[in-house]
Amino acid sequence: MGKKKDSALDIAPSKREKFGFGQVILGICLLAYTLFCLLPVWIVFAAAFTDEKAITQNGFAFIPSKFSLNGVNAVLKYGKQLAVSYGVTIFVTVVGTLFGLLIMSMFAYSISRKDFRLSRFLSIYLLIPMLFNGGQLSGYIIFTGYYHLKDSILLLILPLCVTTMNVIILRTYIANSIPNELMEAAKIDGAGEYRTFFQITLPLLKPSLAAVGFMMATAYWNDWQNAMMYITSNKKQPLQLLLIKIQKSIEFLLNNNNVPSSARAAMGGTIPQYSSTMATVIVVIGPIMIAYPFFQKYFIKGLTVGSVKG
Repeated sequence: MGKKKDSALDIAPSKREKFGFGQVILGICLLAYTLFCLLPVWIVFAAAFTDEKAITQNGFAFIPSKFSLNGVNAVLKYGKQLAVSYGVTIFVTVVGTLFGLLIMSMFAYSISRKDFRLSRFLSIYLLIPMLFNGGQLSGYIIFTGYYHLKDSILLLILPLCVTTMNVIILRTYIANSIPNELMEAAKIDGAGEYRTFFQITLPLLKPSLAAVGFMMATAYWNDWQNAMMYITSNKKQPLQLLLIKIQKSIEFLLNNNNVPSSARAAMGGTIPQYSSTMATVIVVIGPIMIAYPFFQKYFIKGLTVGSVKG
């Protein structure tokens, strides 16, 4: 018996050593992949603070050969309008994400209930926009000609608040991860559908809501087409549309030979085409990069747990 125990003890360390070596290799691979993904982001930050002449002569580099703030100043010189556009984008992102999550979670809860008579009809109705789309022209006519929402902040929120794929993700999570017995118990205790949804289903839906919410917030933050089509006033102009206008202004200065010398002098003598482009990228991705680590664990859990039946 003693020999058997000794042999078992001899085998265990070797397994642990192999397991540890594999983890080291995996860690090295993940570290290399992380650096590989971070290099483009790093070069964007470096180029934003590099002198335009240095970029033109030497190309992009990971370390600025000549430090300059001309590209950043070209973006920040819009001052008040930049702050207003940031406020509009933050408002649209927060309100649109919360409103969309509420509507889609209620929709997903309804079609996940097998005892709901309209569940099949609504599921088919939900899939229609994935197969058929009227296009931007018909949407423009409806929103402006019939709904009279031209230059309305609602047109930055409503078109993106409900998407078929997000509803399917939420519905799958409810069906696979929330026990139906829990809802039946609430029904036996006298709880109605609204109370069952808000007090039982919605709290258990947090991981999936965080995952879908992050994707929605990213879509709202990066949206510029709706703003270009419907928004005309500067006070309702979101960040993405402003940055596009900044880039077009710089391209106009570059392609126009009649640009006064005072305009070039205001930008340091050289129009910062590349560095200003990288500075606008920083303005766009900065808040998303800051928010992503806080949503990462919910993002992964919401997509994986909701897609595998327990």
